[in-house]
Amino acid sequence: MNREYPSFQEIAEVDRKLSEMRTQYYIHHDLFSLQWWFLLCLLIVPWFIWWKLLDKSRAKEIMLYGASISIIIVILDDLGGELHFWAYSYQLFRFLARLSPIDYSVLPVCHMLIFQYFRSWKSFFWANLIFGLGAAFIAEPFFVWIKIYKMYTWRYIYSVPLYVIKAMAVKGVLEFIQNMAKKRVKET
Repeated sequence: MNREYPSFQEIAEVDRKLSEMRTQYYIHHDLFSLQWWFLLCLLIVPWFIWWKLLDKSRAKEIMLYGASISIIIVILDDLGGELHFWAYSYQLFRFLARLSPIDYSVLPVCHMLIFQYFRSWKSFFWANLIFGLGAAFIAEPFFVWIKIYKMYTWRYIYSVPLYVIKAMAVKGVLEFIQNMAKKRVKET
């Protein structure tokens, strides 16, 4: 039988070799570099800021929003990496291909603070648009400049609608669920 595609075993072997290469790269290139320490700070510091600013009376709602948006952020980051739109030349953690401090800290914290402070749809939209523009045209170029983020086919402008749409979608779904729950409570 003549195949025109690799076997599972061939893929597994290449994957094993790639994993070994990534481990060596991480140990000799990433670990304890200036970028690694910067990423460690980005993982920790936003959560202290968030805790100080958090409206504790809305903590459950805000944390649900944050967890929901984190799921979307991670999925989009995984897709972008798998489709070779971008890659990260420095990692905080070896076994996670995504930029964990951004996916699990910086972006969720920023989105939760916007969700907390901008409650009307109009102000929420504008705050997310301004955030998206800043993230796409200031933060992303900075990460490229310090060689953490490598863009292949992705362009900064592509990020702006994603920042806004994901935030609006999560807010919409949560408000829909909250309204349904309130409706059920009134019916009983």
